[in-house]
Amino acid sequence: MKAIIQGIRGKIIKGIIKVPGDKSITHRAIILGSIAEGETRIQNYLDGLDCNSTITCMQSLGVQIEKADHHLLVIKGRGLNSLQSPADILQVGNSGTTIRLLAGLLSGQNFNTILDGDDSIRKRPMNRIIVPLSLMHAQIKGVNQSDFAPLKIIGRTLVGINYTLPVASAQVKSAILLAGLNARGNTVIFEPEITRDHTERMLKLMGANIKILPNQKIILKPGESLTGVLVDIPGDISSAAYFLALVAARKNSEIVIKNTGINPTRTGFLEAIKDMGANVRLLNREDISNEPRADIKINGAPLKGIVIDKKIIPRIIDELPLLAVIATQAQGKTVIKDARELRIKETDRIKNIVQGLSRMGANIYEKEDGLEVIGPTQLKGEEVESFFDHRIAMSLAIAASYATGQTIINQSECMDISYPDFLKNFFRLINE
Repeated sequence: MKAIIQGIRGKIIKGIIKVPGDKSITHRAIILGSIAEGETRIQNYLDGLDCNSTITCMQSLGVQIEKADHHLLVIKGRGLNSLQSPADILQVGNSGTTIRLLAGLLSGQNFNTILDGDDSIRKRPMNRIIVPLSLMHAQIKGVNQSDFAPLKIIGRTLVGINYTLPVASAQVKSAILLAGLNARGNTVIFEPEITRDHTERMLKLMGANIKILPNQKIILKPGESLTGVLVDIPGDISSAAYFLALVAARKNSEIVIKNTGINPTRTGFLEAIKDMGANVRLLNREDISNEPRADIKINGAPLKGIVIDKKIIPRIIDELPLLAVIATQAQGKTVIKDARELRIKETDRIKNIVQGLSRMGANIYEKEDGLEVIGPTQLKGEEVESFFDHRIAMSLAIAASYATGQTIINQSECMDISYPDFLKNFFRLINE
């Protein structure tokens, strides 16, 4: 499918919008609700392709999950040790979160499984979870290649470990914690760089014996049953970021994004655009289901280039292609470095955002671990590729709004992975 977008450079945009529920929290609520005792009700869950893959996998493991409507998910938890052996290979689609978190959970079960996904998943490195899980006595390896999907997991009794994360990865951390629920002895994780902590927050909400110490150490003691709860999921700040970017550099424009997650492990994008000069305020703050949220108000303002490095990269990793788009409208040089992780996401996001923005006339240069942008630039409409990557596709849609002429984004259906109604909401805002 092709998305066709007419540039609206210079247009004033005003409005109020809500974005869908947080994708990362939705994944974790589904998985943890499935192994909790009793019923878990998930409000404002993300009904997107990735999260649906997690639902399908958990249903294949014997969990009863009902979509009461597009805003409410009801899970009948089976408890920690009552999942059923699946009749077939578990297919995770395009979801790296699903395959990595389930690898941890399934390593400690009393049956064997195979996890597989699409071509993109088969290219993503799995050694980063295989190594720590193997230290816990898990038996897990690639069916065809040692550290790539499909992954064969032989369920067995695990042991807790003390582990320092060699790379900042919430998926790796979460896989270890899920394995630790069924391990003998404590699981202790130290993360040199803070990563998103939705798993820890939800484990605590459901009654796990987990401690988060000030020195970035996490201690999980096994043996406690999880209890089903009501989980109210805030809007996804990664989805909200696209609309913040739509307005950030537009003089006299203003939007409010309602009920958006502001978990401090996820607010790197807000900090970055504030450093660039964006006028951002948080209104109506509250904490529900152990997750902070607020209404985010942004007014367009002149922006300047900044440097983004390892101090903030783990808290802004998904939004970096979008930040490159904003940088094309900022005065001076923007540098993104220490972001090699971008090359092993759904696609090589450094290469692909540079290619797309270059075609649109940006002064952007690819680096081994990031990129540089010199702005401001008058972008022009072009036909560009999404490479079936939802974050690249939505970032290029925002770039198209700042361009002159018409932009065509190929394979735009990939936006359904994380934000099925993105184009609907995008066109509503720019056409009001």
